[in-house]
Amino acid sequence: MTRTLKTLSCTGLAALALFTLSGCAHHPSRSQIGTGAGAVVGGVAGNALFGSTLGTIGGAAAGALIGNELGKGGGGGHHHHNHRR
Repeated sequence: MTRTLKTLSCTGLAALALFTLSGCAHHPSRSQIGTGAGAVVGGVAGNALFGSTLGTIGGAAAGALIGNELGKGGGGGHHHHNHRR
């Protein structure tokens, strides 16, 4: 298996684990989706830049944090809140 394929496989499994462990929510929130997507993109970027497991993990962690913030609407866009009681 090539290193890129291993990285994508490991990053994909990490993202799958993240969604699985995030609970049994019927619809994931924007911040959960942002966290998962950020972790995948960050992991791939970290591996490409540093070529190591530590780089992959560090990139995934940084990407998850950034993706979470962007998913919350930290980008300055319009916020829509649906509060059910």
